[in-house]
Amino acid sequence: MTSKLPINLTDLLRQRTVEGERIEYKAGWNPDPIIRTLCAFANDFENLGGGYVVIGQDCDASGRPIFPPVGLPDDQLDRIQQELLGYCNQIQPPYFPILSVEEYVGKKLIVLWAPGGQNRPYKAPQAVTAKHKTHHYYIRRYASTIEARGEDERELVSLAATVPFDDRYNQTASLADLSPRLIEEFLREVGSALAEEAHTLSIEALGRQMNIVVGPSEAPLPKNVGLLFFNEEPHQFFPATQIDVVWFPEGPEGDRFDEKIFRGPLSRMTREVLGFIQRNYLKETVVKHPDRAEAERFWNFPYAAVEEAVVNAVYHRSYQEREPIEVRITPNDLVVLSFPGPDRSIRLEDLQAGKAVSRRYRNRRIGEFLKELDLTEGRSTGIPKILKVMKENGSPMPEFETDDDRTSFLIRLPVHEGAARELEGEVTPQVGTKLALSRHQVEILRNCSENKALTDLMVVVGRSDRTKFRDQVLNPLLEEGLVEMTIPDKPRSSNQRYRLTDKGRQRLKDLGEE
Repeated sequence: MTSKLPINLTDLLRQRTVEGERIEYKAGWNPDPIIRTLCAFANDFENLGGGYVVIGQDCDASGRPIFPPVGLPDDQLDRIQQELLGYCNQIQPPYFPILSVEEYVGKKLIVLWAPGGQNRPYKAPQAVTAKHKTHHYYIRRYASTIEARGEDERELVSLAATVPFDDRYNQTASLADLSPRLIEEFLREVGSALAEEAHTLSIEALGRQMNIVVGPSEAPLPKNVGLLFFNEEPHQFFPATQIDVVWFPEGPEGDRFDEKIFRGPLSRMTREVLGFIQRNYLKETVVKHPDRAEAERFWNFPYAAVEEAVVNAVYHRSYQEREPIEVRITPNDLVVLSFPGPDRSIRLEDLQAGKAVSRRYRNRRIGEFLKELDLTEGRSTGIPKILKVMKENGSPMPEFETDDDRTSFLIRLPVHEGAARELEGEVTPQVGTKLALSRHQVEILRNCSENKALTDLMVVVGRSDRTKFRDQVLNPLLEEGLVEMTIPDKPRSSNQRYRLTDKGRQRLKDLGEE
């Protein structure tokens, strides 16, 4: 049976890409609480993207899954699916999750994927098995399903017809605007079992399973999130869907600047921007001091902080506004500017203190895809991580700015004071500067102690696109002299292999690697 899940089942059960509050485990078929939870996920009160119900998987008191799962008997699978269909009709308006029968360590599970509904608010019977039924609104609160009462109920009703922009269908596009190749690459990267069957399915069938296609069979339409991730030129549908990287060598008041504009599917555009900044503007300085054995190491801008700032902008900007994301780099700071600002539920003082927690997300589906691609953790972890990384690097504290009208959001990363002094000639580094290594590049160094083919290295880091792997991962290592070709005169030879250089070994030692 073809999996209908957009993510790998193992990752789902281990909660590697989905927060615990978006998963509910049930050891057996118990329709009353399951229907209430499906109703709560459909209402998607905090715009998190709905959630998953796993039937046949037990959990402990803290809500963590217990392995191995108890599973479901084969002779119950059809009956459960038939009963579920009838019970979902009792939700008002009717709501049907995407059902997939999965096998894990020899046990059968039913996984219900319940994306945020298009017709909220939804009501469900308190007990679908009762003779006399009373309907209530249900929402998720942390890892529990509760009845929405009082202020929560009034707020939920006010959300009627306010489906987030990224989860709406696009009437100006057609299914031909979705790229099967990009979809298949995504499924392979996140480890979805659906990837193996993708080439046998129509774009409509594939899109419906991924919840990026909606509408009747005679007139299906793509959702905005599908066009943003799986169209080569999303800026055709959403003007200014781009990131402008601008370098001011003399500061913003100077006359000279270099600008590079990045466009394309959101995940590719984000990675290309980060790779470009990493290669051209991030430098590590190592300073030896005569009075102590330990050398001082620092980055002008730590990569992890830059990554969080850029991904935060991609996640939280509005794709209805015709303003690009801007990354402005000067000798003194790196600034990421996006439009509009954060939700009004976030207080300015909490934002500036790095303690902001968003109550509702502008782009629930964009966040879902970014998390599955390991580009973000979600749940308001970006700003605390920026603070932590800047502090560990010894950099001045970052600044977070918006205005009372929340028209924009600015993250400013000040340059490390040592890097600033170096530019002014006050510090002479004794071990030059180094390329900022990504997680995938570190893995390549670890695995190049023996000669390895390009395809072997791609498997190591789970990459499927040869061109992107060369441009983003391998070529910077070759340029830096950390890895070398065994046949340098014939770069494209079928016998070409790659191996670690002495410089690469030293770099691993610097990183604390064996």
